[in-house]
Amino acid sequence: MIKLNIQMFAVPFHKVSKTRKRTRQAHKALDVPTMTKCPTCGAMIKPHRVCKKCGSYKKETIVNVEEA
Repeated sequence: MIKLNIQMFAVPFHKVSKTRKRTRQAHKALDVPTMTKCPTCGAMIKPHRVCKKCGSYKKETIVNVEEA
């Protein structure tokens, strides 16, 4: 049988206040991804990426997209 020594574990000396806890967790919020309008077809896309609908980037057709 293993005996546990209570002094081995970390025990806080003081209570962590609500303000201190909330400021530490303030960076955990989720961000909404930035979306822009495709200048060719008007679909919503992420910036600096080829449009999935029309296959254009900076008003130039890069990828041929076959519509099914």
